[in-house]
Amino acid sequence: MKKIINVATPAVCVVALVLSVAAISKSNAANPSSPNPVVASAPAGQPVDLTYAADKALPAVVYIKSVINSKVQTVEYSDPFEDFFSDPFGGFFGRGQGNNGNGNNRKRQVQTPKRAAAGSGVIISADGYIVTNNHVVDGADELTVTLNENSKEYSARIIGADKATDLALIKIDAKNLPAIVIANSDDVKVGEWVLAVGNPLGLNNTVTAGIVSAKARPMNTGGITSMIQTDAAINQGNSGGALVNTRGELIGINAMLASPTGSNIGYGFAIPTSIVKKAIDDFKQYGTYQRAMIGIQGGSVKDYVDAMKDQEKDVKDYGTMEGVRIEKVVEDGAANEAGLEKEDVITAVDGQKVKTMGDLQGILAQKRPGEQVKVTYLRNKKEKTVTLTLKNEQGNTKVVKNADLDVLGGSFRAITDSQKEQLNIGYGLEVIKISGGKLKDAGMPKGFIIQKANDQSIKSIEDLQEVVKEASTSKEPVLYIQGIFPTGKKGYFAVPLAND
Repeated sequence: MKKIINVATPAVCVVALVLSVAAISKSNAANPSSPNPVVASAPAGQPVDLTYAADKALPAVVYIKSVINSKVQTVEYSDPFEDFFSDPFGGFFGRGQGNNGNGNNRKRQVQTPKRAAAGSGVIISADGYIVTNNHVVDGADELTVTLNENSKEYSARIIGADKATDLALIKIDAKNLPAIVIANSDDVKVGEWVLAVGNPLGLNNTVTAGIVSAKARPMNTGGITSMIQTDAAINQGNSGGALVNTRGELIGINAMLASPTGSNIGYGFAIPTSIVKKAIDDFKQYGTYQRAMIGIQGGSVKDYVDAMKDQEKDVKDYGTMEGVRIEKVVEDGAANEAGLEKEDVITAVDGQKVKTMGDLQGILAQKRPGEQVKVTYLRNKKEKTVTLTLKNEQGNTKVVKNADLDVLGGSFRAITDSQKEQLNIGYGLEVIKISGGKLKDAGMPKGFIIQKANDQSIKSIEDLQEVVKEASTSKEPVLYIQGIFPTGKKGYFAVPLAND
């Protein structure tokens, strides 16, 4: 039996795990006055008619092409012969310490090729909002959306994106689009028929059928761990496509494929709409996903007990085989402040039963920092209840927003050729004005040249903007800046981005 390997991958790569996703928000185009269509159940032993579902879903699924333009990048490389041919004359022969005293650490400029990738997306409103995967649009310089049956093509812009959930919201300038209707994924039943709609393997407007194989399936991807599992065929290019029920309503995002070959001989996994709708609201309102943290590390009780038995170790009687066992309580986290302890077993949140870590992740993914939740848990087999306030990744209850360059309080420009020659550097961004803000607080002077921020090379204002945006929503919202003063002396600054 072959081992199944899960690896996150763009739609065009041939690998074991094919990510694909589609997102959600109720259709503005749907007529609220008309009743939901009635789909008759098939007689026992007869196949289910899925033509109605396909007819409703296909017009709302689009083809997305992303392009990453060719770029010149400076990379470091090592000369393996440096130690054998070091130059005792201080670089006279072009080796040894002649490279700015960097020894065998050298730099060169390389040009990356232009790259294109393809995926799918789902129209969620008649005015042009479309949900897709983060990995479909990540790093794209150009985004093109083609409507069903190649009827029209539009340029798109990114409204918000999140790597952990692998969701992104994009927008095209259009009206009267065929938006999909969104169902509540909590109502989905195991065994129910579903369709996967997308553009796999270059075959546009493709529909495949299967059933819901499992719910709240935990996945070791580092992101969302509460998936809908389906045996509907999903392949490369389904990224961003829709998982719909027999009424053609969106119930999930086709998120990944577990397969030893990268093509469909395994199971597909979809992010449920209960999570996706919340992400879309966050993107529209805040520009970034609001991640609520309970502040624990742990796993499902059954998995822990089974692991201990396999190792022939004594295991505690928790009074249940369902729930999430707490392995560690994070210091200063929500659970710690509420009095939860190691070995407690969480069995419910806000009245919703928690059987596995997937259940807990699915519930928390619908919450925001600052919200209160009622947690039911077992301690020494005795049931207790506590109310706690969820926190963000930065350890407080504030809403996290993407920071703009304005927060730095400076003006910048790329260095000139004369500065490059004078200081013997290849790139950098000069601080030409300090008008308050985070740079002034950190003590950075006018004239300082920023070369790196959080280990990312800074060659343009766009580079700095991207690093600031990413750092502002991270667990540690700080910019670690490396650069050079006009005198040629190297300098380092730590610039906190969090609001006081």
